Amino acid sequence: MMTINIVCVGNLKEKFSLDEQNEYLKRLSAFCKVNIIELKEQNKYENVEVIKQKEGEEILKNISSCTYLCDIEGKQFSSASFAENIKNVANETSKLTFVIGGSYGVSEEVKNTIKNKISFSKMTFPHNLFRIMLLEQIYRAFTILSGKKYNK
Repeated sequence: MMTINIVCVGNLKEKFSLDEQNEYLKRLSAFCKVNIIELKEQNKYENVEVIKQKEGEEILKNISSCTYLCDIEGKQFSSASFAENIKNVANETSKLTFVIGGSYGVSEEVKNTIKNKISFSKMTFPHNLFRIMLLEQIYRAFTILSGKKYNK
């Protein structure tokens, strides 16, 4: 069974976001194991570059051989092509990691280290909403691959 790690800077504070996350984690448990790895926001520093560098160090400790950085400049996929991509990854490895950076983005080191970049839109989304969107798209991908009707 595939393991998907979602590495994110910050945590979910609102009950409705936690409830949505838990619902998708429950649904995804039929297809894969999902680990949410929440990293501490480095907001004790005033310098944005220091914040990104400190958060980046923690991000890089949690990546796998197949990691996607969620980045506005990344490649955009349709839901079907995203599903196909997950299928192709599953043929090569059992672990897939997605990274959601902090409020200031990620360091250049993170951008240079993680070659695969994915974008859901040119728009900017709040981190809590984007985490739910990512979980939903992962769930949608697995339903597409298994022929379930959810994806319609």
